[in-house]
Amino acid sequence: MLDLSHYDSLGAALGDALDRFADHICLIEADRDRENHRLTYRQFRERAMPVARALENLPFGAGNRAAILMSNQSKWLIAAYAILYRGGVIVPLDYKLSAREHAELLAHSKAEVLFIEYPLWRMLRNEPGFAALALRAVFVTEAPEGAEIGSARRWEECPEGPAPTFVPRKRQDWAGIVYSSGTGGRPKGCILTHENYLEQCRSLTTWYPFWPGVRYLSILPTNHAIDFMVGFIGPFVCGAAVVHLRTLRPEFIRDAFPRYRITYASVVPLVLKNVERSLRARFDQLPPMRRRVLDGLIALNRGLTRRQPHPRISRLLLPQVHQAFGGQLLTLIVGGAFTEPATLQFFYDLGLPVANGYGLTEACTAITVNDLRPFRADTVGKPLPGVEIRITDAGPDGVGEVQARAKSIMAGYLDDPGLTAETIVDGWLHTGDLGWLDEQGHLHLVGREKNMIVTEGGKNVYPEDVEHAFEGVPAKEFCIFAANYLWPARSLGGRESLILVVRPDGEAGADGLPALVAERNRRLADFKRVSGLLVWESDFPRTASLKIKRPELARQIAERVERSAVIDL
Repeated sequence: MLDLSHYDSLGAALGDALDRFADHICLIEADRDRENHRLTYRQFRERAMPVARALENLPFGAGNRAAILMSNQSKWLIAAYAILYRGGVIVPLDYKLSAREHAELLAHSKAEVLFIEYPLWRMLRNEPGFAALALRAVFVTEAPEGAEIGSARRWEECPEGPAPTFVPRKRQDWAGIVYSSGTGGRPKGCILTHENYLEQCRSLTTWYPFWPGVRYLSILPTNHAIDFMVGFIGPFVCGAAVVHLRTLRPEFIRDAFPRYRITYASVVPLVLKNVERSLRARFDQLPPMRRRVLDGLIALNRGLTRRQPHPRISRLLLPQVHQAFGGQLLTLIVGGAFTEPATLQFFYDLGLPVANGYGLTEACTAITVNDLRPFRADTVGKPLPGVEIRITDAGPDGVGEVQARAKSIMAGYLDDPGLTAETIVDGWLHTGDLGWLDEQGHLHLVGREKNMIVTEGGKNVYPEDVEHAFEGVPAKEFCIFAANYLWPARSLGGRESLILVVRPDGEAGADGLPALVAERNRRLADFKRVSGLLVWESDFPRTASLKIKRPELARQIAERVERSAVIDL
């Protein structure tokens, strides 16, 4: 791989990778059972240069911001490289958000250029807030011939011509503005510098290296911090290949492992759990004798790999299991939410290690990862090289707030110096997560201080940003809390959920509220829905400017009401 300590920017590092690994495959794009194309690093550069040239002609250069709104595909990475080549700042957006949310984030980020898929473009143009956006240019991909695209430009019409000028950047310059999933009412745009990305990549590839011939299966959205790092930057600077699927149907994901002989893949806990259920169901269907033999081989593999993984041994003992995953899988990477230790142990015993980790967008991806030496199912791993962890305000049990310091910590929140000052103090990132460190330096997470949940699908949901869906409910006032914020859990093993706290209108009463809330719930994405209703008869505490004092209200609720008082929805 490239020595990233010698580079000042992502654009420079990626440019050298395209030269060094020119004849190696870098991207494979598949849609269901059809392969769209596969590109070498040289072909990738050839496709990126017309896009960079179109940006240069705008003009678009150092510090200009360009948003990318696409599903996983080769054009996502091509657009990202073109932006970095011209010295721009990438604004990755979650294509699963609504058009209203897209418009809000585009406005907040002050993006001047947008790369977008045609179906998403059609929805965004009809959003009332679209007209106010200060976009200078929009590039639409895969628009049907003859389709009306307004003032936008077709991706396919980016001009040929002489090579555009590369715009160098420095390590402390901005490389990306990344929004946590679920961000809405008060957007939290994390400013990530070139140094943040370069140092994070160095840390991760120290423990989990890529090399030419490695194939990474990209399942998570590329806008996600994990996939942007280990599904783009990491593989590219090491000469590896990324496999993009244009579908997330389970049968095609399963088929991709053996078809492309996948080496690494990142998944969220929900996907990992589903795979576990499928494998257990298959094992349960085996005849009794074959099941006893399988259990014996699994036990033998567990004993032989206790200290560290031994892929050759595991593939020899359990060939059919490994062949189902392509026979080359080294590690599954999981993060974004709590994963049950039993699930992690299940896969490790099969010789399919899961690298469990913990991170935040504010930390440019990961803070801790299990290095598998030895495997530990009960922790979220050790601090990555170059990352410091400390526990503050610890109680008698050693549990306190997790704080981190590293060169990968963000520069701050976009246009929010107040929140930045609260979150990063003397270089230490205040995560708002509760945990403790054991004698081996492994981090154990036990809960959260902040009013936020992380779903099984890896989505961050800020309760304040869901509240707009319940405007108009007959109530004097209402707000939303994470259940574990109101009644702190000392374990992350339970299901996290949102609770709608309502002070009923005196005339309307509370009788019809559950049905009304359920109806509004159906308008929300699954991961944003509230799961409980709490009727609160007292006035909400408020500031002089009449804002709800959320911490104070949470304290009152926790002191006066048991969790059992919540009405399930």
